[in-house]
Amino acid sequence: MKSLYCSIFGHQYEVSKHITYHVKEYKCSHCNSQVTTSGKGGLTPLTPKHKEINSVLERIHNRRIDRRKHKVSSDIKESAILDFTPHFS
Repeated sequence: MKSLYCSIFGHQYEVSKHITYHVKEYKCSHCNSQVTTSGKGGLTPLTPKHKEINSVLERIHNRRIDRRKHKVSSDIKESAILDFTPHFS
């Protein structure tokens, strides 16, 4: 049930969780209703189905980010090794 404030002025959503760069979960600061970003960019109520989808999406996103970070750091190490020129005195 909406609070009186939300029924008069509308919800005041704040980001409660970042899933990916584009998908977020929001929570109303007055009535604690929760919504998430839909596939079309709108807001939909946060149901158990959407919670599960968001958790899987977050896990995939985090793995992809970790893989990119690992690949970039290994590329830097390889380029440093390949660019090594010995200095003979």
